[in-house]
Amino acid sequence: QVQVVESGGGSVQAGGSLRLSCAASGYPSCKYDKKWYRQAPGKEREFVAGIDYDGSSRYADSVKGRFTVSRDNDKNMLYLQMNNLKSEDTAMYYCKVRPNSGLRCPFIQDYWGKGTLVTISS
Repeated sequence: QVQVVESGGGSVQAGGSLRLSCAASGYPSCKYDKKWYRQAPGKEREFVAGIDYDGSSRYADSVKGRFTVSRDNDKNMLYLQMNNLKSEDTAMYYCKVRPNSGLRCPFIQDYWGKGTLVTISS
């Protein structure tokens, strides 16, 4: 089945930028719903940004105008460009991939990565 791995996290000062990547193995011709989530210690996991099956993107209000989500379906990649980072962006960031139905798609379920840590200092 699909394996999901995030990368690109690190420690950055407030106002800086980071670019996160999410790699999903296998089934390159399948259409996916792809989303980023984040979770701070002691807090509930929350939606950040994502791309639906039809290619439309959406964002949480807290990151609109600062974050940009994009994808490369040929490489099974999902990206999150994060600009003007704030201390409240500090969290573990997770990638979630959900395939559409089809002969060239895997079993339909949510596939999660193990996360990449983003730490913003003020």
